[in-house]
Amino acid sequence: MPTIFLTGFPGFLGSALVERLLDRSPQEVSITCLIQPRWRGLAEQKAYGLERQKASRLGRIHLVEGDITRPGLGLGEAYAQLQYDTQEVYHLAAVYDLSVKREFAFRVNVEGSRNVLDFAEGCNALARFQYVSTCYISGRYEGLFTESDLEKGQIFNNFYEETKYFAEVEVQRRMKAGLPVSIYRPGIVVGDSKTGQTQKYDGPYAILRFLMNQLSVAVMPVIGDTSRYTVNIVPQDFVIEAIAHLSAQNTSLNKVYQLANPNPPSVAELIDLFAGATKRWVLPVSLPKVIAKSALEYVPYAQDLTGITTDAVEYFTHPTTYSCENTLRDLKETNIACPPLEAYVGTLVQYVQAHPDISAKAMI
Repeated sequence: MPTIFLTGFPGFLGSALVERLLDRSPQEVSITCLIQPRWRGLAEQKAYGLERQKASRLGRIHLVEGDITRPGLGLGEAYAQLQYDTQEVYHLAAVYDLSVKREFAFRVNVEGSRNVLDFAEGCNALARFQYVSTCYISGRYEGLFTESDLEKGQIFNNFYEETKYFAEVEVQRRMKAGLPVSIYRPGIVVGDSKTGQTQKYDGPYAILRFLMNQLSVAVMPVIGDTSRYTVNIVPQDFVIEAIAHLSAQNTSLNKVYQLANPNPPSVAELIDLFAGATKRWVLPVSLPKVIAKSALEYVPYAQDLTGITTDAVEYFTHPTTYSCENTLRDLKETNIACPPLEAYVGTLVQYVQAHPDISAKAMI
């Protein structure tokens, strides 16, 4: 039975993408999701819910236990048959954690990607290897980072960025050697722009929750010139709709797409939008970066109370901007576009207010 092989289920992006792929693909095509044994319960729950939304989806999600960090993906005897059946590979599984240790990040993000690439190269009927990277393979590159940029001598904020960079270097190496590939680099992904739904409160959510936990007059530490730096936030539904559409096009073969906001808000604008949505009057307090990071690291419970980690501080003085010419051009004839943050920031806040107990921890 022909199948689409996908890693990253039942994660936030992976689950949403499976839904789009089921509806886009012919009914005889299944979706085979590689899952870790520890997530089987959640994966079965997600698969059950997706299949029962529409009769055309019934019986089309197959869950196989494995591990991208192991040779043969930990699939054993099922490996060869799955290669034979697979027509397309979507590789989303990764460690999305700014504070991750390098050894673990390298094993999952780099070695794991190599193993999935090896699997794809053995699929005789493979039409495309669809890879989800990140805009932040740019590291702290100063200036405009384009879709054709990759190796720019950049330094990295953390091991998440560094290992995602090395993973994409390997993907592009295989692409140049003949593997049919499309690469997608999202910005900082937040919840659905229409519902606010998300799976974890990380990144910009720390600022939202920090404001929401204060009174009507809120103190906000800021670093440097907040009008100089931008924060490239994109909602989940834009990322998924873009990938679902672009991955089905012949024109996307061997292209890189930066799924970024072409007009991102500055840090100052971001704080103003969050202040308005949370109905707070914000008093900015300027701090040197070294003082802010030291306070978070050494003052007892500072990170727990604020929700802001030392790793996140660097993104408020991020020197990189992102072009997305391929994305804009190849989505031009569709209704898929990144909405401005002001159009959905209220929806994000309403979701946080209604679901205060969602964790900030990554799904690993």
